[in-house]
Amino acid sequence: MDHWILSPPSIFIIVFSLAGAALAVFLHVARRKPGEVCASQEPYACGEDLQNHLLQPDYSTFFPFAFYFTILHVVALFISTVPAETAASFPIAVIYIIGAMIGMFILLEK
Repeated sequence: MDHWILSPPSIFIIVFSLAGAALAVFLHVARRKPGEVCASQEPYACGEDLQNHLLQPDYSTFFPFAFYFTILHVVALFISTVPAETAASFPIAVIYIIGAMIGMFILLEK
């Protein structure tokens, strides 16, 4: 190799040094001055002050909709892939539709 600067170790050292220098510059810029209050640490809720800012996400209301769309997608996929010429597959499609209706009834009752 004619140029030592094009070798992988020297490229690694150069890029590592540049990344370290950039990190030092960004840390210096991002450093807060004493007494400065950073508003980014405050909770925000549409301009209102939150008294209790500990959020506890609850996905329990999401799960019935996820099951609902999963059941409907499986039924739609099955029915759309049933060959129309086959008379034997029609009862199976009807069974899937009835099963989906029962599943939706049970899901919406809870």
